[in-house]
Amino acid sequence: MKIIKNLFIIASLCIVGCTSVPPIYYLDATNGDDTNSGLSADHAWKTLKRIENLSLEKGAKLLFKRGETFRGELRITGKGNAQTPVVIDAYGEGKQNPRIIGNDSSMYAVCISNADYLTIQNLEIINTGEKALAGRTGLKVECVDYGVSHNIRINNITVRDVNGSLVKEEGGGSGILIVNGGDSIRSRFDSLTIENCHILRCARNAMIWDGYYDRKNWYPNTHTIIRNNLIEEVPGDGIVPIGCDSTLIEYNLMCNSPDTLPMTEAAAGIWPWSCDNTIIQYNEVCHHKAPWDAQGFDSDYNCQNTLIQYNYSHDNYGGMVLICNNGDAEDYSCGNIGSIVRYNISIGDGIRPKKTRQGMFSPSIHIAGPVKRTLIERNIVHANPKPDIVTDRTMITSDSWEGYADSTCFRQNIFYAAEPSRFDFTSSTHNIFEQNAYIGEFKNLPGNTYSPEIENIYKEKILNLSADGHKGLYTLMDSITIKGHTLHYVKPTSIETFFNTLFIKN
Repeated sequence: MKIIKNLFIIASLCIVGCTSVPPIYYLDATNGDDTNSGLSADHAWKTLKRIENLSLEKGAKLLFKRGETFRGELRITGKGNAQTPVVIDAYGEGKQNPRIIGNDSSMYAVCISNADYLTIQNLEIINTGEKALAGRTGLKVECVDYGVSHNIRINNITVRDVNGSLVKEEGGGSGILIVNGGDSIRSRFDSLTIENCHILRCARNAMIWDGYYDRKNWYPNTHTIIRNNLIEEVPGDGIVPIGCDSTLIEYNLMCNSPDTLPMTEAAAGIWPWSCDNTIIQYNEVCHHKAPWDAQGFDSDYNCQNTLIQYNYSHDNYGGMVLICNNGDAEDYSCGNIGSIVRYNISIGDGIRPKKTRQGMFSPSIHIAGPVKRTLIERNIVHANPKPDIVTDRTMITSDSWEGYADSTCFRQNIFYAAEPSRFDFTSSTHNIFEQNAYIGEFKNLPGNTYSPEIENIYKEKILNLSADGHKGLYTLMDSITIKGHTLHYVKPTSIETFFNTLFIKN
């Protein structure tokens, strides 16, 4: 018995002793040497070339020294698991995260390819080059001919000064590009997360996907989360998932878009295309200046069941929201069905100072094309005085994009206009209006069910809440700090209480 026990102990010790410790690789651009082992800070590698074709297994780490700058392209793959993910990170003292700067002709500075359970964090990525390149990005994450890529996490990454094309048809450009597809193996991401990142001065877009958009070959990315990101000085689209199901987009701030897009271009803040079951909540988009659209939020075509709620939109050239469907799309599209826009606040949107392809055009809510079964309820649209006499002051336009909207319900919304406004429903059908409050002078009012006495109650409450255009409405909002900037969003409890008091008890 004693012999058996001793053999068991020896076997156990052998197993423990033979278990390999995942490697940790270090890079130091100043004091490193590519002939070193790379396995300690004192024996770090120097350049990105040393880690070309490096494949990281579960638990492995690739660490870049803080304060250092690495030039070239980092292309890496890694296969971790839920217990021991692969980690790409920073090490050392100081506040300055390590920088990776792409080459003059680089299409990306960093690429994560065909990976599982991998986290990349605490890096600064720059990809400017000598001249603008269509399709250029800062961070590319791809899953091609691979199958399902699980649990990729992009955390606290700064991507800045990506010099792509400003023209979408040329290929555009982006801060972060997510690509999935393949000729031999259909491939997609499951549980990809982008959080706490800063996208700054990237042309044309901040974050955009390239995936399966065709309903005849539908293989969507699943359970994507985009959270707590700051997007600044990006002229085009902010966050655009494509070919995704069950995406959550929350607590993101997009602000101060420069007015640099050519007049051919349309862009907006946060919106899905070819996606199902997207939730867009607790975000703020402001000062978007695209020549066409430029809304804070959008439920675009080939989408089902988009939910836009508890967001704050203000001071955009376009309005608060666009709901659209291309009626001329082929059978790759399912249309736009079942969009819900609720509990959002818009202040001072629709301030476009110049003509669009349709002349002066900036309605607070734009419904374009044959969207179906849209619900717009319990939103506050506060239209400030026009900054210029030629500025469009339309509250809602429902017009054609190869067809017209059907069965749109407007319920318990508050429309406030400091100057004369109007509603334009053109040839849209089966519009429903239930218990909305209209404060101001409107043309083509779609009808109301309230007596003058109740209207006066609404008016008093809304005018008190809307004092100075902003201060009163801020009582319905909360804020958090993201990268030193304040993000405002609508508090569910306060705005729900407000609407219940305003509409149900009267």
